[in-house]
Amino acid sequence: MADDVERPGPPVGAVGLKGLCPRCGAPTLFAGWARFADRCGRCGLDYEQFNVGDGPAAFLTLIIGTIITALAIGLDLTLHPPLWLHMLIWVPVTAAGVVYALRLAKGALLAAEYRSAASEGRIRQTAP
Repeated sequence: MADDVERPGPPVGAVGLKGLCPRCGAPTLFAGWARFADRCGRCGLDYEQFNVGDGPAAFLTLIIGTIITALAIGLDLTLHPPLWLHMLIWVPVTAAGVVYALRLAKGALLAAEYRSAASEGRIRQTAP
């Protein structure tokens, strides 16, 4: 298969949302809430060869934190609930938002790496 040809498979969004294998479409991508399985149980694709890293976690935490903060300030300015009610609402909403968004982002990033046959960059040595 040529490197410039896009590989077939499920859509990138579906891979992240449903936890599908980017090669065969089986729901085998995750072994936990946001932890990848070692490999696909159906086609044997090794998920450990992909380097998703911690980038999605950092960006999602900042983005979701900003959204939750704006919502909490808006609620406080309109209804003036007590602090314990804010904590009762926003702690679980934040945790659930980060976990589900992390699952989606990590799966989509892995699928994009698979489709584009991404690999670690190398510096070419040119002859002097």
